[in-house]
Parts: sequence; C-alpha cells; structure tokens
Amino acid sequence: MDLFDSGGEEELSRRAPLAERLRPRSLGEVLGQEHLTGEGRPLADAVRSGRLGSIILWGPPGTGKTTLARVLSREVEEEFVPLSAVESGVRELRGALGEARERLKYERRGTLLFVDEVHRFNKAQQDALLPALEEGLVDFIGATTENPSFEVTAPLLSRSRVLRLRPLPEEALEELVRRGARVLGAEVSEEAGEALIRLSGGDGRRLLNTLEAAVKGGKVSLSDVERAAGTRGPRYGREEHYDVISAFIKSVRGGDPDAALHYLARMIEAGEDPVFIARRLVILASEDVGNADPHALPLAVAAAEAVRLVGMPEGRIPLAQATTYLAAAPKSNAAYAGIGRALEDVRSGITPEVPLHLRNAPTTLMRKEGYGEGYEYLHTSGREGMNQRYLPEELSGTIYYEPKKRGAEKEIRERLERWRREREERQA
Repeated sequence: MDLFDSGGEEELSRRAPLAERLRPRSLGEVLGQEHLTGEGRPLADAVRSGRLGSIILWGPPGTGKTTLARVLSREVEEEFVPLSAVESGVRELRGALGEARERLKYERRGTLLFVDEVHRFNKAQQDALLPALEEGLVDFIGATTENPSFEVTAPLLSRSRVLRLRPLPEEALEELVRRGARVLGAEVSEEAGEALIRLSGGDGRRLLNTLEAAVKGGKVSLSDVERAAGTRGPRYGREEHYDVISAFIKSVRGGDPDAALHYLARMIEAGEDPVFIARRLVILASEDVGNADPHALPLAVAAAEAVRLVGMPEGRIPLAQATTYLAAAPKSNAAYAGIGRALEDVRSGITPEVPLHLRNAPTTLMRKEGYGEGYEYLHTSGREGMNQRYLPEELSGTIYYEPKKRGAEKEIRERLERWRREREERQA
C-alpha cells in the first residue's frame, strides 16, 4: 500500500502515536496553559494582532511547547518550519531563512521558524538568527526545558518574549485521559485514570503514551497502567495524601530523618506537588524548629525557591536536604506558641492603650500631651535590652515567648532572663 495516497494518509494517521493524533489544532483546544492562551493573555493577543514576533517557550517536557508553535502558525497562517537545535547547524538555519525570504517574495506568505531545544543552539547559530529577527523576515519560536537566562545569548533573549509553560494541572490531565480513551475506544477505570495522572508528572505526552501502551482489550486497569509505565504506582488517593504528609511532618518534627525521607520518597513517587511539600517545610521550620536553629527557616525558604527554579526531578535534592536538616535540628515551638497566646489575649479583648512613652509624637499637640515623653533610645541607654517597660501596665509581667532550653534558644532564654532580672533590679 502506498502510504501517501488518500487511503495511505488515513492509515498513517491511525498509526501515529496517540499524542500526535490528539494534537490540538486551535488555541482554544490547548489544555493547561490558560495563563498564556486565554482571552487577553499573551498568545491570544499575538494571534489577534496577526504577528507573533519572537517568543521563547520555557517549560517542562510534555507541556505543549511544540503543539503551541504549530497551532500558532496555523492561527496566523504562516508556514511552519521546524529546526532541531541538536541536528541543525548554521547552514541549515541559513537555508531555512533563505526559503523564508523566497516564500515572502513570491507567495506573500510569512514563516514561523520553530527551533526545538533552542538552548542547544551555540552562539554562532544564535547570532546567525539575529539579522532575520531584526528585519522581521520570520516569526520565531524557540522551545526549551532549560532556564533561557542561562543558555540563550543576551542579544537573542532581549529580542524575545519568554513565556513560561507550567506542568499540566490535574483537570487538564483528566481531560487528556478522557480524550485519549475516546480516540482509543477504551474504558479507563477510575484507579487507572488516577495512576496515569500521578505517574505523568504533569507531562501530557507521557500520560498519553502510557495510556496507549496500557490499552488491553478495550479496557484499562490499574495493573495495565503499572505494566505500561514499567513501575508500580503507589496507592495515593485523597486519604493517602493527608496520611502521608501528616506522617512526613511528624517524622521531621520528631527528629527522624530516615522516616522523613521514606515519606518524602512516597510523595515524590506518587507525583505530589513538590511546591506543596516545600511550603510545608517552610512552615515546619518556623513552627517546630524556630529559634532553636535560626538557620532552619532561611534554608527551608531557599529549598522552596530551588524547587520552583529547577522543577522535578532535580527538585527532590533540595527537598531532601531541607527535610534531613530540619529533622536533625534542635526543636522549639516557642515562637509559634507565643504568638498563639498573644492572639488569644487580643481576641478576648485585652487591648489596653499603648503607653504614652512608646507613642510617636509628630505634632506639637501630641508632644504637649506627653506622647513620647520618657522614651529611652536603647542604643544610648547603655543597656543590651529591656532598658524600660514596653508592655502596657495592665499586662505587666506577662510572658508570651518562652524559649526552650535547647539549641540556639538556650542562649536566647538565658539572655532574656538576664535582661528581665536587671530591669526588675533597676526599678525596684
């Protein structure tokens, strides 16, 4: 059979991978990137204007970078010319630009030049592209999974809009399962659908490839998905989500880094949102470690930022670093407990007037009323701290913050006790 006659094209379409058969043909069909494709968003506006310019699409694999480029070329009716940064050199690039010039001259039709893995273009290749962009000869879309600020030259970066694609959210992945099942004529069990979504890691292409490989006799079960994915998906429904994160937090709080890593691994393997895990570590660093180790919070915040920057799977490394550090750190919930007690007092109506000596006195009238009178500036008082009373008289002697006798907080406790004792002696 000739695959290039009309019947052959139909057969070729049936043989194409599921991800290719489900490739959207319009911007409205693209899933999971509404922050770029929705009404009034960058790509929708570019289509409306009829001119794309230069764009770099940055995002994880399987989030639709190539799909968006193809859809955009169709929407603005330009010839789609793909180049691979891995396989193409300066010669191929110049050839494509020459053809674009001829197309514009004789067909009055524009060209969308798409460079996949644009971060693999060397400096000479990127420089060869610049004149065409300056001239407006082609619209350009580069796709990359790497941070373009590290890999793309400054001149090309300055001429391009960088648009960040996100891992596909759960609702988009659910729709992909439905679309894929419909095309394959398959019935996907609820457990199998959940496993497909978990194991995809936000990668739509991976989900569809796994689904296609899992179809067996028109039905897809959990075991079919595990077989197709080459791994056994951990059970991780809604209940497991809460149970495992609870066990993780309690293991870190309890000082057991081995148990904490076990539960961290279960969450990672199940496809838990790594940013969610990082947020929990940031909270834990303040709530359970606190001032017993003042380095804990900056480290947790840095780990969260690292996860956002590098994504997964590399994000597991800063998550593991923060997890083990916090688990092994001395613990104190004194700051957490202190703000709880203070809030309880305020909410119960204990809000006496601010002492006059602590009030600001920006006007003459306020100064005449005694605002600010008697305030002692700490740095000229000759004292380390608590050089005078700061709580309202009605709360005199109240202690909200009670540091533990461990870690760095032991030193804080001793210092505060000394300050309080010296203040009482002076005012006795």
